[in-house]
Amino acid sequence: MEQQVVRNNIVLTVSCNSARGIVAAISRYLAEKGCNIVDSSQFDDLETGKFFMRISFIAEVGATETDIIEQFGTVAKTFEMDYQFHRGDKRTKVLVMVSRFGHCLNDLLYRWKIGALPIDIVGVISNHFDYQKVVVNHDIPFHHIKVTKQNKPHAEAQLMEIVEQTGTELVVLARYMQILSDQLCEKMSGKIINIHHSFLPSFKGGNPYKQAYERGVKLIGATAHYVTADLDEGPIVEQDVVRVTHAQSSEDYISIGRDVESQVLARAIHAHIHHRTFINGNRTVVFPASPGSYASERMG
Repeated sequence: MEQQVVRNNIVLTVSCNSARGIVAAISRYLAEKGCNIVDSSQFDDLETGKFFMRISFIAEVGATETDIIEQFGTVAKTFEMDYQFHRGDKRTKVLVMVSRFGHCLNDLLYRWKIGALPIDIVGVISNHFDYQKVVVNHDIPFHHIKVTKQNKPHAEAQLMEIVEQTGTELVVLARYMQILSDQLCEKMSGKIINIHHSFLPSFKGGNPYKQAYERGVKLIGATAHYVTADLDEGPIVEQDVVRVTHAQSSEDYISIGRDVESQVLARAIHAHIHHRTFINGNRTVVFPASPGSYASERMG
């Protein structure tokens, strides 16, 4: 059967060493294949000599999706590109992990339910049972994996088994309070996003918001980053801050902090699933959603 011409949005992501003519080569190739570019972002890192590009297009006439993808290899070889094509209507399979703070989980479930975060949540893993009922009521599989010093290798083996069985493409640590092993972080590099308050390294340990209140902190923030073996020091995807005053209590700090954490995590996931993030050494390149594109991304 003859393949139909693609009408869905397709995203091409490219990274390679910077060189003259990359943008022209990609644009010319897509034009020759009958494609219309609807959005494009690029960045040359002058310090590292690396080039990054995200280009969204629609195949309007002529070539099929298979043709576009398979024949692009000629262009890619010229510039030694690392590249991927992504279907705009394909939802990322996400596995959420949580412990006993449920604000980020509840926020993600709500955004997922109303379509504001176009993902497929394939399961929720927790080392406690606090949110089992909430998850099951959303018709999402709940997995309890107890973690101790003695059973940690076995617990991570269970986690990886779930990742493989569900085809998980992104793991989200929605205030999951267990440290992942170096081996797991390396195996899932670029595929795990964590969220935490931005008081590190000043206020470590229990109740950082109370510590911040007692020191008269004026800004409360949150950081979402890719997980690496360096605890809480992976490439940052998204951050935000909110100003507070002396008139607010430590309980206010906690409430405000949880709200910021939830928003920052959702924005980080949104950027990742729409292929707007590139890991660039210890940093990230994060292309913003262009004006008018957020709504289409939101709807998948």
